[in-house]
Order: sequence, then C-alpha cells, then structure tokens
Amino acid sequence: MGHLGAVFLLVVGLSFHVWGAAGHFVPACHQQREFTCSDGACISTLKVCDGHADCEDRSDELHCSHVWCTKGEFACQSRRCISMDYLCNGVDDCADGSDETSCMNCTTGFFSCGPSDACLPRNRVCDRRTDCRDGRDETGELCGLAQTLPQASPRCAASEFPCKNGHCIRHIWRCDQSEDCSDGSDEENCDQDECLVNNGGCSHYCVDQPMGFFCSCPDNMKLVSDSQCEEVDVCLERDTCDQLCVHNNSSFTCECQEGYRMNATTGECKAEGDEAQLVFTTSKGIQLKNISSSEYREVAPHVPGPLAVMISNRTLYWAQQGRVSIYRISMDRKPQENVLVLKVQDSVTSMAVDWIHQLLYWTSIERGWVSVAFLDGSAHQRLITGLDKPSAVAVDPLRGLLFWAERGGSPKIESAGLDGCDRKALVTSSIRQPVALSLDMPRQLLYWFDEGMRRISRVNLDGRQRKTVVESNGYLDRVFGLSVFEGFVYWSDEVTRSICRANKHNGRDFQVLLSNVTSPGRVLIIHPVLQPKGPSVCGRPRAVCLHECVIDLLTQGPKFSCVSPETGRNKTEEIPAISRAVPATALSDPTFVGILSLIVFLSVLLVGMAVWWWRKELQPYRSLTVPSFSLKESQDPLISQEPPMGLDTHMVKETLLKRDLDGE
Repeated sequence: MGHLGAVFLLVVGLSFHVWGAAGHFVPACHQQREFTCSDGACISTLKVCDGHADCEDRSDELHCSHVWCTKGEFACQSRRCISMDYLCNGVDDCADGSDETSCMNCTTGFFSCGPSDACLPRNRVCDRRTDCRDGRDETGELCGLAQTLPQASPRCAASEFPCKNGHCIRHIWRCDQSEDCSDGSDEENCDQDECLVNNGGCSHYCVDQPMGFFCSCPDNMKLVSDSQCEEVDVCLERDTCDQLCVHNNSSFTCECQEGYRMNATTGECKAEGDEAQLVFTTSKGIQLKNISSSEYREVAPHVPGPLAVMISNRTLYWAQQGRVSIYRISMDRKPQENVLVLKVQDSVTSMAVDWIHQLLYWTSIERGWVSVAFLDGSAHQRLITGLDKPSAVAVDPLRGLLFWAERGGSPKIESAGLDGCDRKALVTSSIRQPVALSLDMPRQLLYWFDEGMRRISRVNLDGRQRKTVVESNGYLDRVFGLSVFEGFVYWSDEVTRSICRANKHNGRDFQVLLSNVTSPGRVLIIHPVLQPKGPSVCGRPRAVCLHECVIDLLTQGPKFSCVSPETGRNKTEEIPAISRAVPATALSDPTFVGILSLIVFLSVLLVGMAVWWWRKELQPYRSLTVPSFSLKESQDPLISQEPPMGLDTHMVKETLLKRDLDGE
C-alpha cells in the first residue's frame, strides 16, 4: 500500500508540474479540424505546411516534404503555389479561398492587413503612412516603385510640393501629420491655407481643412491621383455599349462598328462573315482552331515564342524564344514552309504587325529595344532604346500609335507615334509586371495583363478611364497571350495549361475553351474586322495622308512622309532604295474602286485602239514583232503581284517601235 501511495503522489506531482509550467491546462485538439503542435497548442489544419510558422515551436512546418512550393510561397489546398505577398490581400488567389480563410474578413472597399489585424479603408493604402503592423499597406510592390521615395527634380509639377531639400512629393501629402520630405518641411507652417498656393496642386476644387486639405471635382468629373479630375465617360464607366456610344444631348445610343452587326436581343456586336479562328502556341508548335470548336490542327511543328499575324494574306510571323531570327509561314499554303524574314541583333520578346504600312514591330527584353522592319525584311532598324525590360508591344496604325510595356524596376506602359516620337506614359502606378498587350479597336481601349498583380486591366488610348476587368480567378497565374475580340478577352495560362476567355467589360461569363494544353503561349484571334482597312496616318504632326505615305528606314530614325504630286514627287529615284509608298486610302472604298476600274478600262481601250491603228498603218511597209513582256510572279506572299506603279503600257510599245525602226 505504501508503494501504491508513492506512485500516486508521483503521478499527481508530475501532472501539477506540467500544468504549472504551461500556465494552463491544454485540452486535446479536434482530431479532424485541428493540428496539435509539439507544445500541445492547437491550430487549424489549414495552417499546416502553408509556409508560415503558426506553432511557436514551428512544428507545423517541420514535416512538409510533400509540399511542392518553394520558400516564400504559400501552399494552397488546390495544390497551387502563390507568393506570400498575396496572402490575406482580399483576393482569392488560390481559387479555393484557402489563402483568405484565416484572414480577418474585411468588407468590400477595405484592405486586409492580415490575420488578427485591422481592416483599412482603401484611401489609407499607399498613403505613405504605415497602418498595418507588418507594413504591407505601404510595400513598394503594392504602391508602385515610383511612389516609394520622393523624386529629386529641379522643378516640381503643379500637383507636387517642393521640399526644402529640392525633392518633390505629392501635394496631398503636405500637412498630413506624417513627414514625407526627408527634411520634414512638408509638415511646417500647417496652420496656413494650403489652397492659397497653386490651388493646393488640385486641378479643380481645393478644400482647406483644419489640418491639411483635399481636392474635389465637379459633378461630371471624378478624382484620379488625389489631385487631378477627369471627365466621367458614362459609357465606359458603366460599359453600357458593346462598341460605339453615340451621345445625343443628355442621352446616348449604342452602335456597332462597320463589319459588325448588333444582336437585337443582347445588344452585342458580332463580326460579320466567317467564324473567327484562334491561333495559339504550345510546346508542340503553332495551333489553329475555330473559336466554337474544340478541335485544332497544327500549322507549324516548331517551338515558337512571339507571334504576330497579317490577316489579309493569312501570314503568321514568329520567332523562337531567345533566338535572333524572325520567320513567316502561310496558314493556308501547303506544304507549309517557314521562310526566314530577317536576322536581328537581339532576341525577340514580342511582335506586332502594322497592316496599313506593312511594318513589323518587336521588342527585345535583354537589350531594351523596340525595333521596326518592313514585312519582307528588306530593311530594319532600332526605333526606341534605353527601355527597362520591354515585354510587350501593340500597334494601332489607323491612329498612328505604337504601345509597349516595360516590366523592369519602374514598370510602365507607354505610347508613341509609329516613328517612335511623341512618347507618352499611359500607366505608371499600381502596375508590377505587365507582360501582354492587346487593343480593342472599336472602343479604342488598351488591355494588358499584369503578372505581378494577376489581373487584366484596360485604359483608353490617352491613359485615362482605367478599369480592372478580370482579377485573379485561378486562371491568371502565368499568362503569355492576350487578345480582345467582340465581347470577350482571351488569354492563355501556363500554370493551369488552359486557353480561357471572359467578358471584356467585367470579367463575367468566364469559360475555359481548352484544357490540358502543353505549355500554352501566345494567343491571336484571326478575323478581317480586327485589321480594318483605312487611310494612312503619316508625317509630322500625325495626320491622315490623302496622297502617298513614303516610309524610309535608311535614315537615322524612320521617316514617314506624306507626299503629293504637287510637292514635286514625280521621280521614283528621289525615293531611297529601301522605302515604301503606302496608298492613301484602302481599296475597300467603293467610290475609289469604281473610279480605278473606269481608269483601267479606258486605258486598256486606248491601248487596244493604238495597237490596231499601228498594225493597220505600218503592215504594208514592215512586219514588226513586238517582244512580249512578262513579270515573273514573285514567290514572296508579301510582295504585291500588281505591275509597278507608273508603268505606261502605251509608252513602252512606242519605245519598242522607235527602237526597231531605228535599227533598220
């Protein structure tokens, strides 16, 4: 009995020792929903092997060899890996909600600082004041690197405040009880009315406050970038029309661009003619399919990188990733053979075709260049240099605009004329890694995919009316191709191995068109309405050319010159050897085609009458044999099969007649 008592006292003593050491009694964890840490604490099973130590002894992260994610990544329950920066950001990046499950539930319009931390109003994010305990509301990636530090400038903009040390900060940061100038001068003399000095940097209304001030706008405008007002485009704000919005006093009506017809029920604009085709690249080569079909065929058995198309002759231009050669291939000709267009000095990252001026633009992410060449490769040159990792390019020749994206240290999207002049920054904030561009021609909008933020956004061609269209939905992890057609935006995602589309206005009607695609890459839509014919935009300043647009790629910087007969251009030798003349108007104009047909008919009639008279008058004296002329048909699908411009058949025959008579 003595021994049993001793054992009892020993067990009780040890129990009290463990209880006392822990400070409290640790109950058993729920077998299915909770994980038991080595120290006895209970955590949710969702937090096990998520890349973040939730147990104080880190035991929830010790046996995670089954987890495939690398350091710094969060392992979703869907077996997807996302950056830890995306954890608790209010967006379902995992597509199963596991990255947001353990976070504080913030309502729409608020920013989550993470588990058991605050929910911030959006206007307190990127305001240069740290509100979250871990500082995530002011990170450089979230706020854009351009806002990270005050920028030195000899003269600050109207919307900026000049610090005493010469730096410039946003005027709205003055007197906000947080020193943004390194010398603190932005928090001095804050009892004055800031609106009295340059209107506080506000473009319209400046409202003074007991501490600081704020900018406001008229009713028909909205505030952007804290200080600037821009007009509200009701059609774009509400996406009321699928394409064209015609304003009529206080109301408006919707219309479709030429080549489209409106669905009377839905109001959608559908392209007329044959069904559009989808071209995309895989590790096996270039593939082609009808949009509504799930079957596709191979166009070229290669492993290409960038891709562009000339729709009128159904010719694809492509380059292998990291290589210095650009090829072309016909989508219809059999056997389908690749033709070398040109070799360049730098690898090709992205390409775009100017179908009006017969030009090819491409970027080199390693060299920081945007280059241009004729479609047949006869001449090329660097157009814009000194860029920070240019990753994508797009062109709108009808308006004479070139667009490109940079994904380097200061990511941005810019535009310029087709000759590289008149550069303008369109997107500089809230952008991380833009990797794909596409134009919505009817609505004059530029779309881009941001790999860092995993979203598809758009702006108008002036950089205004910005809107996020598609946010991370589990199919926006690693996008290479982007294309806009009718009411949808199309893209490829390498992580999910899929080709997808969604409503171009709001991201709804999401659909996976193809799945289990091996390394999907670029995506293009093929339909004539996507490359409409029109007048050439040429010369400086940019204007519609009513005569001929002569393009010279020999001089330093390409020259686009609008030349008319009145200016004296009547000798072809005055144009450099490697130059191209682009007709002022497209042959699709019925009036122009009618006049041209009449001229051709009359010319043939006159030549026939001349030949008849010549044979009747000269046959008694001499039988003349006129050598036959034939222009060998070019094998290059990009070279026009028409006779050279200015070839007068009647003049040729008179010259031959004179030569034969002189030889007698």
